[in-house]
Amino acid sequence: MALKYGLIGCGMIAQEHLENIKIIGNIDVIALADPVEEMSRIACDILPNNPSVFTDYREMLSKVSCDAFIIATPNHTHHEVLKNVLLTNTPVLVEKPLCINLKQCRDILALQARQGVPVWVAMEYRFMPPVARLVEMCNQNLVGNPIMASIREHRFPFLPKVGDWNRFNCNTGGTMVEKCCHYWDLMRLFFKSNPTQVYCSSGMDVNHLDETYNGQSPDIHDNSFTIVEFENNSRGMLDLCMFSDAVPWQEEISITGPKGRVDAFVPASWQFKKDSDSQTSLVQHSNRATAEVVKEEINLSDDVLKAGSHYGATFYQQEQFAKMIHSGGTKPEVTLSDGYWAVAVGVAAENSIKSGQAEIVSPI
Repeated sequence: MALKYGLIGCGMIAQEHLENIKIIGNIDVIALADPVEEMSRIACDILPNNPSVFTDYREMLSKVSCDAFIIATPNHTHHEVLKNVLLTNTPVLVEKPLCINLKQCRDILALQARQGVPVWVAMEYRFMPPVARLVEMCNQNLVGNPIMASIREHRFPFLPKVGDWNRFNCNTGGTMVEKCCHYWDLMRLFFKSNPTQVYCSSGMDVNHLDETYNGQSPDIHDNSFTIVEFENNSRGMLDLCMFSDAVPWQEEISITGPKGRVDAFVPASWQFKKDSDSQTSLVQHSNRATAEVVKEEINLSDDVLKAGSHYGATFYQQEQFAKMIHSGGTKPEVTLSDGYWAVAVGVAAENSIKSGQAEIVSPI
């Protein structure tokens, strides 16, 4: 029997979810809600069925029974929307970041503990095939105990969003929360340890400098270097640049331990490249003892590649989420605690930018 989903928010990432749900199959999106009718119309055009459409998600919650809800609204609305969805006792996948500050995150953690509803936080980079292979290689002990992780994301600027909400830290939580939560999550996954302190040097130097919205100038940063230290004495570094559209690799990830290093290279999104550019990703293992380097190429099917801009991550995430719902499972692969820690590192990084000093990561 097909699962019944309700979608809250119909913007860009919501449309990517719908494209991937359509490929997976055996899922009917029976209702969607968005205050902007144009967004709802675009979402409806993606779907093969005719879902019920609402401008207020609370009306949808009161009138529609679903097997699961997807929350794909702007960051600063997650807290309120989640509170209402959790009261329906229905499993939910909420877009990253979990919330934009730690008070909101703790509030959701407490409510979920009372309700007992499974909440999956959509930090889908874990499911990107080259990244998943990197994690597998670490779990196979190919590098020994991971000591260092280096992540570089050089990419295109923040895209325009409805109401220009993503141009302001008060709506996003700041670039270190909004964009970089994926990478703090990956570092925890690589190291199997929690972060302790963060130092971040960042700036707004190229993008959005000449933009104004209702008399307000954007304040989102477009480049940074960040160092994160962990309880087990491992450390991670993120190099972020959001005005580097022309490079062949959008993400370059290296994990190093006493036995060697593993690397993943993920191509820039097909939407921003020429048709002739390769969309093959690369994973490699460098063995310290033998000096041997083994390379693996990873390719996606064309339908999965073209269903979004995250190199298959949304597809594989949605596939696993659907398996959890089908099986009646209650343990998401990406938990509220994972969501909290990713926001906590981002908040500490934003604080470090302001103070010019290393900042402690606030634990749960």
